[in-house]
Amino acid sequence: MKLAFLASETPKSQQSLKSLVQMYGQHEPLAADVMVVLGGDGFMLQCLHQYMHHTIPVFGLRRGTVGFLMNDYAEEDLLSRIAAAQETVLHPLTMQATAVDGQVSESLAINEVSLLRQTKQSAHIAIKINGQTKIDTLVGDGVMVATPAGSTAYNLSAHGPVIPLGSEILALTPISPFRPRRWRGAIIPSHAEVTFEVLSHEKRPVSATADNTEIRDVKRVVIKEAKQIKISALYDAKHNLEDRIINEQFS
Repeated sequence: MKLAFLASETPKSQQSLKSLVQMYGQHEPLAADVMVVLGGDGFMLQCLHQYMHHTIPVFGLRRGTVGFLMNDYAEEDLLSRIAAAQETVLHPLTMQATAVDGQVSESLAINEVSLLRQTKQSAHIAIKINGQTKIDTLVGDGVMVATPAGSTAYNLSAHGPVIPLGSEILALTPISPFRPRRWRGAIIPSHAEVTFEVLSHEKRPVSATADNTEIRDVKRVVIKEAKQIKISALYDAKHNLEDRIINEQFS
């Protein structure tokens, strides 16, 4: 098995990189059978974005402070762990954002697409699902669409639901909503198209973010699941990602 080790710049990750390369060798990522990522969730997302259009499985080892997407770190028996690992297929979201000046940008998000107010003025956003208006005006700090893999990240902090993998649903979650008073979000099918229309964007500017890619001063954002993109993430059978998502709901 040919492994490519990718490590964040932290001293802990770099020290682990030296040890693991000495034990298992090193190959170029696109020539490897499996990419082994050393770091935290942030570095894992960075690597997944960089290589998501390739079909190389990814096995993460936790070397950061946050590691929900990572396996426990151990140097021994790495090849057998990878061989016995369970595959989780992740599909990113596509974000098409139209700015106030008419410029259209497209980005991919593995965790979530979020809209946030840029000033002290609350955001006013209309929400459409498959072209049908569901909320005329959401008043608050913003709103997001989160994938199952991202449901335990920003979405959970905004009091959104935790979604088990394989359920083919997405979380539509408001961020500090003021109106409608009682709306706390929705669960929608993953094949649904979500459209956010920013109202009064001159007075109430809003930015759109797909994971780490931010577009300022947007007036319209369309979000779909990129079903054609399949990211293969490998997890130890005793502690796979689906178990973690279920367990998160009881912590």
